[in-house]
Amino acid sequence: MATATHHHSATTTTTNLHIHPPPPNFLTSVKLKYVKLGYHYLITHFVTLCLLPLTAVAAVHASQLNVKDIENLYQQLQYNSIAVTAFVGAAVLGLTAYLMTRPRTVYLVDYSCYRPPDNLKVNFETFMERSRKHGGFNESALDFQKKILERSGVGEETYLPAALHSIPPAPSMAAAREEAGDVMFGALENLFKSTEINPKDIGILVVNCSLFNPTPSLSAMIVNKYKLRGNIKTFNLGGMGCSAGVIAIDLAKDMLQVHRKTYAIVVSMENITQNWYFGNRKSMLIPNCLFRVGGAALLLSNNNADRRRAKYKLLHVVRTHQGSDDTAFNCVYQEQDDTGKTGVSLSKDLMAIAGGALKANITTLGPLVLPISEQLLFFATLIARKLASTKMKPYIPDFKLAFDHFCIHAGGRAVIDELEKNLELSEEHVEPSRMTLYRFGNTSSSSIWYELAYTEAKGRMTKGNRVWQIAFGSGFKCNSAVWEAIRAVKPSACNPWADCIDKFPVDIKV
Repeated sequence: MATATHHHSATTTTTNLHIHPPPPNFLTSVKLKYVKLGYHYLITHFVTLCLLPLTAVAAVHASQLNVKDIENLYQQLQYNSIAVTAFVGAAVLGLTAYLMTRPRTVYLVDYSCYRPPDNLKVNFETFMERSRKHGGFNESALDFQKKILERSGVGEETYLPAALHSIPPAPSMAAAREEAGDVMFGALENLFKSTEINPKDIGILVVNCSLFNPTPSLSAMIVNKYKLRGNIKTFNLGGMGCSAGVIAIDLAKDMLQVHRKTYAIVVSMENITQNWYFGNRKSMLIPNCLFRVGGAALLLSNNNADRRRAKYKLLHVVRTHQGSDDTAFNCVYQEQDDTGKTGVSLSKDLMAIAGGALKANITTLGPLVLPISEQLLFFATLIARKLASTKMKPYIPDFKLAFDHFCIHAGGRAVIDELEKNLELSEEHVEPSRMTLYRFGNTSSSSIWYELAYTEAKGRMTKGNRVWQIAFGSGFKCNSAVWEAIRAVKPSACNPWADCIDKFPVDIKV
């Protein structure tokens, strides 16, 4: 659950949260192993990349043959029947092997983001009033939360679960189950309605929720609710942070490579009810100010017949993990404070760790998505640096040449600011992330879907557009998913921005 607040928030208190060290600038050196990993991904698809242009060249030559050429060719083949038979046999075997081993295309038929009811909205005044009435926060903690709220980029219309609207708050297992059910079933009902899919046709179900993992599991709750078939493959991912949504997509994609003509449902969410921190340690109070209710449900398919109605196809998923480093492992950590109250602690090193994880991820992703010209410039500069051992700056590729839209996890204002700066993105590129943080808060792993819904609601998604979804998670992980729009995508009736998109973007003042 990678979260961050504006840098100024740490300087206003005398706590353990000192000024965040700046994240690594991408104009510093990159690790060659991540470049090699990216080219490994590229080489694994080398046969496919070569086969397509060769087929095109052969088709062009075949179209230029006349009747006499065909007669001459037939005569030549008669004189070399053994060689022709061997060639045809080898070609059939090769084609069969290719068709059996090639990756199946994964289509995103549609998705739905949960929109909580208006009675669960919480503005700053209500947030502070409820926090004060709880009685568990001292004045320093209350002042700290107020300053975080004002500088976080979160707006006044985000949502908290019903249990935290009670006076005093009433978190419980039953209330947490109720929140989970509202989010999951709310998103799924809209998805089933928009796609008209029969729940019995679902063969794979993946649910990710980091902090709430009851027994029976959340995936079992969905199976029970919709009476899904008995041989469905279900998975429940827990403790994997805000980047778990991309992990769930990767798992569903792998399962769709094994099971033919199958639908997969992915549900991404977080649960707030039992994970509110009622103590006074400031490093554990920040999530209270950022995390809000939200979730998303996706319908994926490997059936070519679904291409006609699908919105996107999945091009790449790239996952990089920094967990072998102790500092990265501990920077987002669930624990108890000195009084035994449980919460998630955010380290002062979080932004630096996130920057390093991002650098590793985009270095791996680059060879898969960047134009050849950008790759050559980047690779040549890297080799020159290694050979000359100079302090020359490496060439940082322009990812705007590879992607039309960016869905940066709305973990906090500082995260968005740093990616905008280091990737040299425009205001419009980061607008979906800023507005999602403002309107819905940090909804954890589902935030990238609210951002995609924002882009659609603005009418910006045209055929062939590429989307880069990038998210950070505890552990520490950075994961990317790349999608391509199959057609010009219009917002669905259940788009969470449907009734308010004309109000955005808004000017966020700090």
